[in-house]
Amino acid sequence: MKQARNILICPLEWGLGHAGRMIALAEKLKETGNNIFIGAGKEHLSFIRKELPGLIYIDFPGYKPGYSGFLPQYLKLLADIPVLIHHITREHRQLQKIITENDIDIVISDNRFGLWNRKITSVYVTHMLRIPFPAPFSFLEFIGIFLHRAIIKRYSLCFIPDLPGDLNISGRLSHDLKLPGNVRYIGLLSRFSRIKATSGENPVNVRHNTVMLSGPEPQKGILKQKLSDIFRDKEPMTIFLGGKPEGTEHKSGTDNIIWYDHLPALAMKEVIMSSETIITRSGYTSVMELIDLGCSAILIPTPGQTEQEYLAQSLAGKGWFSAIRQKELTGEICPASVKCRWTDELTGQSKILLDRAVEELLIEEQKES
Repeated sequence: MKQARNILICPLEWGLGHAGRMIALAEKLKETGNNIFIGAGKEHLSFIRKELPGLIYIDFPGYKPGYSGFLPQYLKLLADIPVLIHHITREHRQLQKIITENDIDIVISDNRFGLWNRKITSVYVTHMLRIPFPAPFSFLEFIGIFLHRAIIKRYSLCFIPDLPGDLNISGRLSHDLKLPGNVRYIGLLSRFSRIKATSGENPVNVRHNTVMLSGPEPQKGILKQKLSDIFRDKEPMTIFLGGKPEGTEHKSGTDNIIWYDHLPALAMKEVIMSSETIITRSGYTSVMELIDLGCSAILIPTPGQTEQEYLAQSLAGKGWFSAIRQKELTGEICPASVKCRWTDELTGQSKILLDRAVEELLIEEQKES
């Protein structure tokens, strides 16, 4: 029996959040003595190389969902189903070749539908078993639930990065559903959880707010412009984190705004935790990372992206975060508290769940080998 497994991890090519949470899982699996392979496109590989050097990287780009300037995201996804099926079929064939060439024992797919294989252990990672539709069309949600269940059943295990009980962050996205028998909640995933903050690493040792930009264009650029107009010439200064791992780590900016295309995880952690106010999209990974850091934020969901709109409303309703729609942004933004009382319980349970899930995964691989 092999002592060290060769584990291939493949994040979805839609925003850095999917890559970020796979960094946390890759670190955990590497700690147990396994060989970690990362299969992704250029942008994600650049990001993960900087965060986790020394792994094995494979050029394996996946389907990159487009974003419509006028259609809600759920309608865009439905319209793209024929294209998606083509990519699923192609990825499935490519995976077989990668498994053979690299002697892969386990493949972990973050929302990449075609990355299962009957001959080895395969894991599907998702936080969204239900794609939320607006109220007039909620009766259509069963379509996504049915299709997702069919996909999950092809995998050995399905990991949901959340907690199973009432204390959770995904709400109806992955709760209040009949779950397939191979589904496991694995706790919240954050690439910051194993990084110890140390004094002197903060690149900006002054009072500041932080804006974390993410998501697809053109909405990312629209939000950047709106927030730049609001915070220009206002105190304290505002740091914009551009979410471009291929960009520079050097700062630039004018009018009391500092811009970073990219910061390494330690410096980014220091900047976020020393902020007076944090503003970000309500992406699922961003929320998990902020909870891990004990920080709240003002959430601005990407217009038309129903998952983010639901998360912002749900988490604001719990009193954990504040939320505002992009079209409601004006010259004033009310500061949000950056300290949260619920962090310890969430992160404590998450560690137990993740340890348990990794142990079960390795036992499952041993049984199937």
